[in-house]
Amino acid sequence: NLNVNTFRNGDSIPEARTNAEWEILCKSGKPAWCYYNNNPANGLKYRKLYNWYAVNDPRELAPEGWVLPADADWIILVSYLGGPVAAGIKMKTTTGWNEGSNGTNQSGFSGLPGGYRIENGTFQNLGNIGTWWTVTESKALNAIDFYLALRNRLEKSSSSKQRGESVRCLRK
Repeated sequence: NLNVNTFRNGDSIPEARTNAEWEILCKSGKPAWCYYNNNPANGLKYRKLYNWYAVNDPRELAPEGWVLPADADWIILVSYLGGPVAAGIKMKTTTGWNEGSNGTNQSGFSGLPGGYRIENGTFQNLGNIGTWWTVTESKALNAIDFYLALRNRLEKSSSSKQRGESVRCLRK
């Protein structure tokens, strides 16, 4: 998962350390990042969570030589890995998932259940769900994301841009 606190041009991305900071930044459409539970120790394993405003910022979140995936990129990956069920199992890590819902990591994706942060700043589902943004907007206030959960499937959804989710990059 991505672990940067600056945009490609060197500008800092604000870290939201409290629920209030998260809400203020997100409601104003400003980029933000955090560690799960605002705990840097979680960052060692799961890396950072970003709101969609950081993902879609023109200063570019992805490092030089990389791009952020669109909805279509994830769909290609799912197809290549054999569909949602096969992809889910092949993308999950072999340890770390609750209820013994580990995968095989045959894809090398190493999908961890890093949880997410909702609009009011509350953290949810560490150990149960891993979510990753796309750059694809679905509605004015929502964007497409993909997630792995305990069901061993890679699922697509449309989530509030104010959520904090993990990010993966593609090599150009």
